[in-house]
Amino acid sequence: MRLDGPHCVALALLAAALTGSGSAAWGQATTAPPVASPAASRAAAPAETATPAWPHTITENGAAVTIYQPQAVSWPDRATLTARAAVAVTPAGEKTPILGTIDVTLATQTDAQTGLVQLSDPRLISSRFPSLDTQKAAQLEARLRAALARMQVRAVPLATILLSLQQTPAAAVAVNNDPPVIFYADRPASLVVFDGAPVLAPIGTTGLSFAVNTNWDVFSTGGQWYLLDNGLWLTAPAADGPYTATTRLPPQFARLPNDANFAEARKYVPPHALPPAAQIPHVFVSLKPAEIIVTAGAPHFAPVAGTSLQRVENTGSALFRDPAQGKYYLLLSGRWFAAADLQGPWTYATDSLPPDFAAIRDGTPEATVLASVPGTVDAQEAMLKAAIPTTATLKRGAATPEVAYYGTPRFEPIPGTSIRYGVNTGAQVLLIGGRYYACDHGAWFVAPAPTGPWTLADSIPPEIRQIPPSSPLYNVTYVQVYSATPQAVTYGYTAGYLMGFVTASVLVYGTGYYHPPYVVPGLMPIYHPYPYTYASNVWYNPATGGWARGGTVWGPYGGAATGGRYYNPATGGWARGGAVYGPYGGAGAWSYYNPRTGTYAHGSAAWGNGSATRNAGFYNARYGVSGATSQGANPYGRWGSSTVSGPARTVDTQSRSGARGSAGSFSSSTGARGGAYQNRYTGNSGAAVRGPGGDVYAGRDGNVYRHTDSGWSKWNNGGWNTMKPPASTGRVQGRQDAQGATLDRSSYQQLERDRAGRQAGRGYGEGRFGGGGRFQRN
Repeated sequence: MRLDGPHCVALALLAAALTGSGSAAWGQATTAPPVASPAASRAAAPAETATPAWPHTITENGAAVTIYQPQAVSWPDRATLTARAAVAVTPAGEKTPILGTIDVTLATQTDAQTGLVQLSDPRLISSRFPSLDTQKAAQLEARLRAALARMQVRAVPLATILLSLQQTPAAAVAVNNDPPVIFYADRPASLVVFDGAPVLAPIGTTGLSFAVNTNWDVFSTGGQWYLLDNGLWLTAPAADGPYTATTRLPPQFARLPNDANFAEARKYVPPHALPPAAQIPHVFVSLKPAEIIVTAGAPHFAPVAGTSLQRVENTGSALFRDPAQGKYYLLLSGRWFAAADLQGPWTYATDSLPPDFAAIRDGTPEATVLASVPGTVDAQEAMLKAAIPTTATLKRGAATPEVAYYGTPRFEPIPGTSIRYGVNTGAQVLLIGGRYYACDHGAWFVAPAPTGPWTLADSIPPEIRQIPPSSPLYNVTYVQVYSATPQAVTYGYTAGYLMGFVTASVLVYGTGYYHPPYVVPGLMPIYHPYPYTYASNVWYNPATGGWARGGTVWGPYGGAATGGRYYNPATGGWARGGAVYGPYGGAGAWSYYNPRTGTYAHGSAAWGNGSATRNAGFYNARYGVSGATSQGANPYGRWGSSTVSGPARTVDTQSRSGARGSAGSFSSSTGARGGAYQNRYTGNSGAAVRGPGGDVYAGRDGNVYRHTDSGWSKWNNGGWNTMKPPASTGRVQGRQDAQGATLDRSSYQQLERDRAGRQAGRGYGEGRFGGGGRFQRN
């Protein structure tokens, strides 16, 4: 077993100390492997998907040393972790191990995208070996300190730490939970969303115009509208319909430019023959973000195991029914809405869900929604992750934000504050006290004028924290300055920057407020959108602690992502953005440029605030990443390796690849699609290694405990002694010896938290995916 693998946890090298100089039975002194340079480590790192394997057992000159997985004790500043671990030493020629516990502190650096916490600079606080006398225990502690001084950087799963701690999740936010417009159809249907009133731009001299604030192929001749939906042309007298299928197009379509932007439309000029009437979709149109439920005929209900709930199985939506109340429950962007009828009206219901939702069994397809059910372990973990910052250090003079305006810079007040913000720019620029602050890709810049020159900000005004959730720039309040030196500045952001907010004891996507786009009419109109909460097919991905968007298909028609066509003032050109229930899941055959991420793409696409997810092929020139599966990008990837130090990684949401390899997936080995799951509490993971002796833990009382199917036991006098749980715990412990001693309540609760964290960590790499809004159908 390798001790220097990229996912080994910090205390692995303690074994080297225990097998070091001293008693001949413990072998000769060993030297810690040299620390490789970061560049060399990245170059040599294998693409692994293994969970950190515990315990570690090392044999040296006949002596066996076992280090069990460390348990988090406190992490107050997210910079220094206090942890405890159980250790077992079996000297040569002996059969009975010496068991004890150690307490250490370690410096931490969190990469929420890969789900790992890097540990370094370990310092021994104390050790306890109940079976040794004071002199021998002191000798052993000295060896431990020497080993820790030579230890390399290691990593642990973030979930393991979070679930072991008693801590406060991210503060709740007063988001808007009013339901969006929700359409329903029991036959093929498409939802065309315009971001405000249709904005038309002319197509050269063809006599046609196209809508720039939707990702659908929508054209206008001035008197008639034409929509391309999965190779089928539909026409209507107005943008909002009603649409009917047609095989006749005006002659202007023959003059569409022969380029990538119109390649998909040109494939169907002239129109193909009409499909059977039953396959022609009904078209819903909305002028603001909306959602749609499509069932293949009348709803089909499937029982949810262990509950009285039913799941609607012939839809791609996360849709349930409670027969006792006669209500449907729909999950959208992390929020639950309820209605007695699928036609509505819908009301917010996260804070009034039937108790059976919390009883949904882990490891079932329905378990993908548990992260959005208050009171569940998944929801608690999501909220805890939302408070963990992702940090990066930018070198002075090496980073410059992209700030361009549509004409003369215009600033308008943010209600309730003294701050003004730039309205005619795609950048996030604030005017505070006569100085300009730009938040770009998780970093702050300051300038004396709206156009610069921009330099890294050593600090930001406290007024920024006053920006309310109703502002389109609210997310910048989650980006902070952590430290500054003459050479560099360290920044960090938490989940709110990427639109993840805590409310009603769950993590939701988006503030729920709709902000109309910035539009300047003209021959070539200017259109700038703001991020949506809905119309996005948003999912919470527990494996990364972030949000992702997919390409759910409604029957054979349509897909979902987010965005719209986008005008880039830096280049003066138009390009198609992410889909809003567009037919290609993203940009389709169109070239796609996102000025916030610098990405050109085709296929499904989604973007927001510098964080991107892509389905199908893409190339990100700014991040320098390419791929052919679902991909994602951390905002700090914008600045490049020459500018950023720290755990700023590009993340593949299919393989969750990082600088140290890859782990996780949006699909599981079971073949589940979209709603992949893992059994977090059985420990069934090919990557998880329990090792000898089962699950062994360091108790807060200094004793060593083990958990088996029969419950808890304590190591004492060379053997395991059964322990009974305290009365009225409300937990099933399996077969328990009534004659065993009773665990005190505080020790029992601590051990149970550590066990839950360890089991969650064993799911690392399996790609738990769900909790945001939809099931995908096979």
